[in-house]
Amino acid sequence: MCADTPKEGGILITDAKQPKALICDEMSEKIIEAAHAIATAHGAQTLTVRKILKKLEITNRVFYNRFRNIDDVLAIVYKNTVIKVRESIISNVEGKSKEEFFDYVNEVISTALIISYDEKNRFTQYVFDNDSVTQSNYRWWTGEIKKIIDYAKAKDYIKDVDSDVLSYSIWCFCRGYNADAVGRGVPREKALADFKYSFAFLLNGLKK
Repeated sequence: MCADTPKEGGILITDAKQPKALICDEMSEKIIEAAHAIATAHGAQTLTVRKILKKLEITNRVFYNRFRNIDDVLAIVYKNTVIKVRESIISNVEGKSKEEFFDYVNEVISTALIISYDEKNRFTQYVFDNDSVTQSNYRWWTGEIKKIIDYAKAKDYIKDVDSDVLSYSIWCFCRGYNADAVGRGVPREKALADFKYSFAFLLNGLKK
């Protein structure tokens, strides 16, 4: 995925301010993959055009025919991580018994937390500058959480709560906990254990 802008015939169509179109092809994907590999191994802050050129053994021209700068590449890499975190919360609660439901939800939310924790450690400079604070991201997360809440209400597993208010509160809790744990450098295992412990109390308070 080179970018979200329109493409024609393999060429990335840029806005009117751009002096030229940028190529979107197999090499573009290789550059994105190389950037992800470097950021994963050493952190996004270490990523440079020079390192990508060296890793792929390509020239400046090859890179700049496809991207304006390293931030263009890093923004795409980060967006891919956002998609990865989102996929982790796509749950299948259908058919779960009452006890299975609560254990399952705790595991799903905890998995999303730890994937997000790992990715944000690598891309800290983009966490609050990109998708994590947009309205679309807010709507997506609260929407997915609301689906789980509404299912539990329909099955009579939980109290008759306000789904909109509760989904927003859970989103704030998860996002705030994650951001603080990453920001303060809480060890991954402790962050996960403490989160699961705390989130279990929230779930228990919802039970009928």
